[in-house]
Amino acid sequence: MLPDTTEVLVIGAGPTGLALSIALHQAGVDHVVVDRLAEGLNTSRAGVIHAQTLETLEPLGVTGRLVELGLKLDNFAIRDRDRVLINLDFSSLPSAYPYVLMIPQNLTEKVLTERIAGLGGVVHRGVEAKEVLQGVDGAHVTVVQNGREKTISARYVVGADGMHSVVREAAGIGFDGEAYAGSFVLADVRLDWPLGPTEVSLLFSPAGLVVVAPLPDGSYRIVATMDEAPERPGIADIQALLDSRGPSASPAQVLDLTWSTRFRVHHRLARSYRQGHLFVMGDAAHVHSPAGGQGMNTGLIDAVVLGELLGDVINGVRPESELDLYETLRRPAAQEVIELAGRLTGMALVRTPLRRVLRNFVLGVVNMMPFVQRMISMKLSGLSRAEMAKLPASSRPGVRKQAMKRELKLVA
Repeated sequence: MLPDTTEVLVIGAGPTGLALSIALHQAGVDHVVVDRLAEGLNTSRAGVIHAQTLETLEPLGVTGRLVELGLKLDNFAIRDRDRVLINLDFSSLPSAYPYVLMIPQNLTEKVLTERIAGLGGVVHRGVEAKEVLQGVDGAHVTVVQNGREKTISARYVVGADGMHSVVREAAGIGFDGEAYAGSFVLADVRLDWPLGPTEVSLLFSPAGLVVVAPLPDGSYRIVATMDEAPERPGIADIQALLDSRGPSASPAQVLDLTWSTRFRVHHRLARSYRQGHLFVMGDAAHVHSPAGGQGMNTGLIDAVVLGELLGDVINGVRPESELDLYETLRRPAAQEVIELAGRLTGMALVRTPLRRVLRNFVLGVVNMMPFVQRMISMKLSGLSRAEMAKLPASSRPGVRKQAMKRELKLVA
């Protein structure tokens, strides 16, 4: 049953909203999580978790389970059809998780939801937020459940509600950027793949890009650009994409299609992450090309940082003014991610022969420069942005020590 009041109302129960809920549970903060969908997604959607994200999720007690369910891959390769342009080896990353972890989003959400249940929490599904009104001491949110309206009053409201965020709009926060031309295809397939299940492959071609990544169940994730993709791409569509963009010496063969969809991609960044008692995170704060697999990762780290800050403020460890640290840390991180994804997408969409030759030459030179390869690996893994996930020490150290003891008891 939905309460009338709470300290924090989280709108959206995708990976970011679920991660924030875990952090708030561990801080002992009363909160409510709502989502308009009757149940969580049962399709894979986002499929990769990077090293820095796994490190950041450790305090939530979910990293071990995610690693257990996922597929560890050491290699990320950029190719122009049969030619390797650059090969990145993640096995030497300075992390306890020196790999790319392939795991479907539905499994990630399952792990996070089970952790919430283990902490005594619940996700309220089939609840749609219709209106958010901010006041002096908090906000009032009108929600609809089973056709009935209800108002929930909260000290803070967090929008984890995607690109068309009700919270962001209520806060009057601009969402600067634009849409990419064309559309993207997303599919999971059974595949006879000549490169094998040992690397994430980003393939360039005159026809556009295609990403092929193995998943834990033996299937492959396909992401590809397409001028006008069908609403539900079929086996023939995926086969055509791989025929025109994949290896030509040993062509791929699509054996079966698990599911598919199309989507349009924007590159946008919220002008601010906070307006008074309202916050945005994840896709409500930043969206970009899927190249590099950065989207969900950035949102999960948003959630951990914001969860710690809200817990500290509500528990009296930090003054409310330090909530601005969330934007100070996380907006620059999103800006870097948007630029990284944009560069990868821009390189992949080069069509003219001369520019393709120049791009391939530059990447070939990079492939012979270990220090540049390492720099790229650090960016893709998120480890180069590790400082953007670390809060400075509280300005109230005595109170902080007492709170840490309380949090340790809650985690245990």
